[in-house]
Amino acid sequence: MAESIFVNDARVMSKGQVTIPKNVRTALGIETGDRVTFIVDGANVRVVNSAVYAMMRFQEQMKGQAKQVGMLTEEDVAAWITQSRREESDE
Repeated sequence: MAESIFVNDARVMSKGQVTIPKNVRTALGIETGDRVTFIVDGANVRVVNSAVYAMMRFQEQMKGQAKQVGMLTEEDVAAWITQSRREESDE
């Protein structure tokens, strides 16, 4: 996702609904049926793609865990994934 800065606005409807402008959906990688997360910080609100936000949070929570179990390189991770897939297909 390319980082760009722009400003856009939208009207809030009677039920509190807002249509996210197309260029904002495109910038966030949001498609029909996707979910968004609202992050409120004081008077500021960020709207983020929920899937991307969940992955970022997961990565934060897992930071350092791979090193603790001996996965020090991308090859270590790839080998673990391959082994896990083999074990699943054997079940």
